[in-house]
Amino acid sequence: MVQRIVKYKLRKNDTVKVVRGRERGKTGRVLHIDQEKGRAVVEGINMVKKAIKPSAQNKKGGITSIEAAIHIS
Repeated sequence: MVQRIVKYKLRKNDTVKVVRGRERGKTGRVLHIDQEKGRAVVEGINMVKKAIKPSAQNKKGGITSIEAAIHIS
């Protein structure tokens, strides 16, 4: 089965407004777009907690907040 990749009129650094879900009404800048999955990462929207292990760059490790992808529609 061949999946068709939809082209969106959305580019990196565009300002978008969320119209559905718990983040409704918030605006943010597009950081990354996944054309195949139809999702985008927007600055300050859909924040999730992620556990970071200690490493050479990050000596302390711990839990940080990062943006997760939201559906483009």
